[in-house]
Amino acid sequence: MQWMATGALGAAMPAAWAQASPPVLGNLRIVIPANEGGGWDQTGRALGAAMLASGAVAQVSYENVGGKGGTIGLAQYVQKYNAAPDTLLMSGMVMVGAVALQKSVVDMRAVQPVARLTSDYEVVAVRTDSAIQTPKDLINRLRTEPGSTPVAGGSAGGVDHVYAGMLARVAGKAADLTYQPYPGGAQVVEALLSGKAAVGISGYSEFSDSIASGKLRAIGVSSKRPFLGIPSIREQGVDADLANWRGVFTGKGVPPAAADVLLEAVRRGVAHDAWHKAIKRSNWDASWMEGKNFAGFLDLDISMAGVMIYLLKLKQS
Repeated sequence: MQWMATGALGAAMPAAWAQASPPVLGNLRIVIPANEGGGWDQTGRALGAAMLASGAVAQVSYENVGGKGGTIGLAQYVQKYNAAPDTLLMSGMVMVGAVALQKSVVDMRAVQPVARLTSDYEVVAVRTDSAIQTPKDLINRLRTEPGSTPVAGGSAGGVDHVYAGMLARVAGKAADLTYQPYPGGAQVVEALLSGKAAVGISGYSEFSDSIASGKLRAIGVSSKRPFLGIPSIREQGVDADLANWRGVFTGKGVPPAAADVLLEAVRRGVAHDAWHKAIKRSNWDASWMEGKNFAGFLDLDISMAGVMIYLLKLKQS
């Protein structure tokens, strides 16, 4: 699918670009290593729309390649677009964990970081009629009945899986965690409503409709403080907090000057009001990072992923 920028945009743009700056790029492709509708897809399409609205690019197309926590999309991206100066890859903590868990031949060092965009938190939810009322109830269930307390979430090794492992480790039953990986939030909701899973873990945006309709009940969020009216897991007496992040990358074969052009286009997009509205609408936290800071952050995240998977005894289902 492709979109064309139209209309007068100057009034909504920052002063530095109010003079209708020409597009930084003509055509831009955003590869989203997940199926449509999930967190990466929402973020990638919101970024593309903001880059169009800002006038940073003239046209955007999206390519979804789902499966295995983004590792299939990562491998295809490296194969097809390693030297493509007009193509971004959506990625984030989910992919870092999935690569570590699966010991993928193609890893995150096969691409170069452009910018970190957002952070969000894990919501722990149950069916409305569940006997699990609080995080401490959940910990007790994971401690005494781990086999009958399956936890549903996203891809194996991803942030949902890591957070499930953190909760199971608090319960002292990390090795006994029953984790059900699903390709998207809709399937996690269905697993909860059908009774296949006792607990679900996902981003707020993927649970929000079911929580609002009363089908699901949030028992806590992985932030250090309350988030959107949901009390944090930590403040309810369970020491487990975690923030998810998402960002964009380009190929290792893209020369520095071309990578700088991509970064400038992304900067213009996230400065535009369309991006600010998307952040607010989706209840994300803006967490911009670029350059050496982002590269250093990524190196640490990659190093920690293997340690976390070992400590939490995470395994592929």
